[in-house]
Amino acid sequence: MDYSADERALIWLCVCTPLERRERAALLRLAPSPAELFLRFGEFSAKLTELRGNGVYNGGSLDERSSRLEAELKDAGRKGRFFITPMSEDYPESLKAADPPLVLNGEGRRELLGRRTFCIVGSRITPPWAEEHGRRIAEALSERFAIVTGLAEGGDSAAIRGALGGGIISVLPCGLDECYPAAHASLKAEIAKRGLLLSECAPKERVRKGSFHARNRILAGLAEGVLVISAGEKSGALITADLALEYGRDVFAFPYSLGAAQGAGCNELIKKGAYLVTSEEDILSVYGIEAKPKRETALTEQESRLLSLLRGGEELHAAALAERAGMKIFEVTAVLSALELKGLAVKAGGNRYKSLA
Repeated sequence: MDYSADERALIWLCVCTPLERRERAALLRLAPSPAELFLRFGEFSAKLTELRGNGVYNGGSLDERSSRLEAELKDAGRKGRFFITPMSEDYPESLKAADPPLVLNGEGRRELLGRRTFCIVGSRITPPWAEEHGRRIAEALSERFAIVTGLAEGGDSAAIRGALGGGIISVLPCGLDECYPAAHASLKAEIAKRGLLLSECAPKERVRKGSFHARNRILAGLAEGVLVISAGEKSGALITADLALEYGRDVFAFPYSLGAAQGAGCNELIKKGAYLVTSEEDILSVYGIEAKPKRETALTEQESRLLSLLRGGEELHAAALAERAGMKIFEVTAVLSALELKGLAVKAGGNRYKSLA
C-alpha cells in the first residue's frame, strides 16, 4: 500500500516510537511538516528538550528510523492491515473536528468508513432485556448505518451481535495484536472478517491508564449519534455520551425503572435532554429516515394475554403473571418461552420477564 512522505512520517511517529500524544503534537508544531520531522527528528527533538527541560526520545539515525518504519509497514501488509491518516481520502470527516487521531490502524472492511455511522454503547453489566433490545436495534440500524462500538461485555457485545450481518466498526483500547478482554478473541476475529477493527495504538500496545477515555473520544467522534443502552452512575458509557455532546452529536438512552442501578446513568441522560429510546424508530426519525414496516407476528390467545400484561413496562415474575392471567404456572412458563423465541419478551433474571414489543 502506498503512503505519502507525510503519512509515512506520521505512521512512524505513532507506531514506532514510545512518545505520548502530547509529545507527538508538540514535535509536529515545531516541524514544517511531518516529513521534515521524520528527516530531521534529532533536531526537533533537541528543540523540544530545550523548551521543556526534559529528555525526549531521540529516534535514532535516519536509516534506523526508515528500517523500523519499513518493518512495521511490511508486518501490517502481511496481516492484511492498513493505516489511515488525516491525509487519507477515506479518513472520516467527523473525526477531524473531534480531537482526531494522527493514525488509525485498521483491519477488515475499510469501505465501512464511507458509510453513515451510529454508536451503541453500554456498561459491562447490562440487564438481559437491555442486551436483547440493544441487539435488535443494532440489527435494524445496521441496514442504514455502520454501527460503532467497543469490544467489551454487555452493551458492546449486544451491538456487535446485532450488527455483524450489516456493518460493525469496533474501536479497541489497545493495539490490533492484543485483545481486551482476552475472552473476546474469537469475537474480535469475527469482526475482522465481517466488519472493521480500528485502533490508534501501536499493534502490540496493551491497555493502560487512559486507554479507554482516549478510545471513547473516537467512538463519539466517528458517529452521528450515540445510544446508551445501560449505564450506572459512573459508567464509562457516560464518558462516551459526554464526549458526544461536546462534539455536537445526538445522544439517546434507554429508560429504566426507578431504583435500577444499571440504568441510573441512562435516566440522568434523559433528564438532561437525551432522546428516550424504546425502538429503532425513535432514532431513525431524528435523522428523517422512515423505518421499514414490521411484519406482524402471529400470537395465540394466551401469548397475547401475557404480552399485554408485560407491556405495562415493569418486569414481572412468572408467578405474578400466572396469577394476573388466570393461568397455571407451567402454562405461563411454556407461553413465555414461545414469546422469547418470537423475540417479543426476554428473561430479566430471577424468573422475571420483560416485554420487547
